[in-house]
Amino acid sequence: MTLAPIDPQRRRLLLAFAGLLGWPLAGCMRAPTVRVDSNPFSLGVAAGDPLADGFVIWTRLTPDPLGDGDLEAPALEVIWEVAEDEAFRTIVRTGTAVAHAAWAHSLHVEVEGLRPHRWYWYRFRYGDATSAVGRARTAPVLWSALDRLRFAYASCQHYEHGYYAAWRHLAAEAPDLILHLGDYIYETAAADPVRRHETRAEPQTLADYRKRYARYRLDPDLQAAHAACAWLVTWDDHEVDNDYAGPLSQDRDPVEAFLLRRAAAYQAFWEHMPLRNAMRPRGAELPLFQRRGFGDLAMFHVLDTRQYRDDQACATPERGGGQVVKPCAELLDPQRTLLGAQQERWLLHGLSGGPARWNLIAQAMLMAPLDQVPGPEVGVWTDGWDGYPAARERILRHLAARRTANPVVIGGDIHSFWASELAPQGASAPVATEFVGSSISSRPPPHERFAAVLPENPHIRFFDARPRGYVRCELTPARLDVAFRAIDDVRDPASGVGTRAAFVVESGQARVQTA
Repeated sequence: MTLAPIDPQRRRLLLAFAGLLGWPLAGCMRAPTVRVDSNPFSLGVAAGDPLADGFVIWTRLTPDPLGDGDLEAPALEVIWEVAEDEAFRTIVRTGTAVAHAAWAHSLHVEVEGLRPHRWYWYRFRYGDATSAVGRARTAPVLWSALDRLRFAYASCQHYEHGYYAAWRHLAAEAPDLILHLGDYIYETAAADPVRRHETRAEPQTLADYRKRYARYRLDPDLQAAHAACAWLVTWDDHEVDNDYAGPLSQDRDPVEAFLLRRAAAYQAFWEHMPLRNAMRPRGAELPLFQRRGFGDLAMFHVLDTRQYRDDQACATPERGGGQVVKPCAELLDPQRTLLGAQQERWLLHGLSGGPARWNLIAQAMLMAPLDQVPGPEVGVWTDGWDGYPAARERILRHLAARRTANPVVIGGDIHSFWASELAPQGASAPVATEFVGSSISSRPPPHERFAAVLPENPHIRFFDARPRGYVRCELTPARLDVAFRAIDDVRDPASGVGTRAAFVVESGQARVQTA
C-alpha cells in the first residue's frame, strides 16, 4: 500500500512553529490529504444516539485495519454529507471533520439541524474515496404524540463461533432503531472455531483491541446492520475481559495493570462505536449510561452494568468472576450495588413518573431471579443480577412504589431466549416484564440444565437456549409486540430465519402473554 503525505517536512515545520506561538492549530491549518491506494472506509459507517434534530455519524479511516501499514498522518480532513434521499440529490447538511491518529482516525460527527422523525442518508468522502451510504431516522420531538416505534436488540457476537446471518436478517427488517446490549467483541479464542480472529492471543494493548474491533467490523453483515438505522449501545464484559467487575479482573491481576488494559479497551470501544464526543474516555473511565426518549411513547434507560459494580460475592482470593453458589452473607449484603451508587440514583430518578407511556430498561443481563439448582437448595449465578439481589430489589420496589408506566427490561449475555415477569419479594403481582435475547453467534449454555429448573422458577414464562438470533419489537401506546427471531444454522452465512416465539405485553398489565 502506498501512502504519500503532501509536503510532510513543510507541515512539520509549520506545526512546530505554531505550537511555539500557541496558535490554535485546527483553526489555522488544514489537515493534509493523503493518497490512499485502497478503500479508507473499510470498516463501513454507522449512526447512533438519535435526537429530534440529528444523530451521530461514524466512520474510521483505515485502509489496512488488520495490518501494520495504516495511515500515518496525524490528522485527516474528511467531508461528510447528509441527504433526504439515498441518491444524495437533496443534501441538507454537509461539513468537514478532522480524524486524528490519536483516536485511530475515527470520526464521531454530531449532525444537528435536521427535521424530527424522518429518515436521512449519510456518507463520507476523502480524496477520491466515498464511503458506503448509511441510513438513520431522527427521533420524534420529545413528548410529542407517537403511535408506533419498531426496534430490535441483540448481543453476544463471538466471531469465532459462527457467521452473522442474524445481522443480515435484522438489517433487512429495517427497524427504526437497534440496541446492542453487550459483548460486541470477544477477547477469548474458541476451541473449535467456525472462523478465526486475527490472533488467538487475548488483546492487552490499544493496538490489540483496535485490531479485534476491526476484525468484527470487517464483516459485511454487521456493516449492513450498522448502515440500516441508528444504534444505541452498551457493553458487558467481553469488550474488556470475561467477568470483570469494575477495577477487578477475573484472574485477580494487579489493579493498576488491569486498569491500563481497561483503558485501552474503553478507548477502542469508543473509537468503533457511534458515540457522542462527550462519551470520549478519560483513561479507564467512559460515561456510557444515558436516557433517550422517542416522543411520548418510549423512554430508553441504557445502563452500564460493568464499570461501577462491586466485586462478585462469595469469590476466592485466587479467582474472581461468576460462579453458581448458595447465597453467602456477602451476596445478601444490602449495600451491594451492580450499577454503582450514582448510576442507581440516576436510574431511580428516571423511573419516578415521567410522561413516557413505556419505560425500556436496556442492559446486558437477565434480571429475573433464577435458582439454578434442582431440589430444595438454592444456587445462583454471582456475575448477574442474582449476585446483587439487594440492588435488584431496590429497583423493583421503586417501580412498585412509583407505579412507573409500563416498565420492560431487555437484556442479553446468557445466549438464550427468556420471557419473565418481575416482582419484588413477597409481592402478589409482577411490576415489570423482561425479554432477554439469544446471542447473535456465541455458543449457548446447556439447554437441558436450565429447562430442568424451570418448575422452580414459575415467573419465567419462556426459555430456549438452542437457537441463535435477536429480538424484534413493535411498540404502540396500547401494547408491545415481541418476536424472538431465530436463525437456522449459525455455521451457515446464508442461514434462514424464523420466529421461535412471540409475545404481547398490554399497556398497564405487567404480564407476558403468548401472541
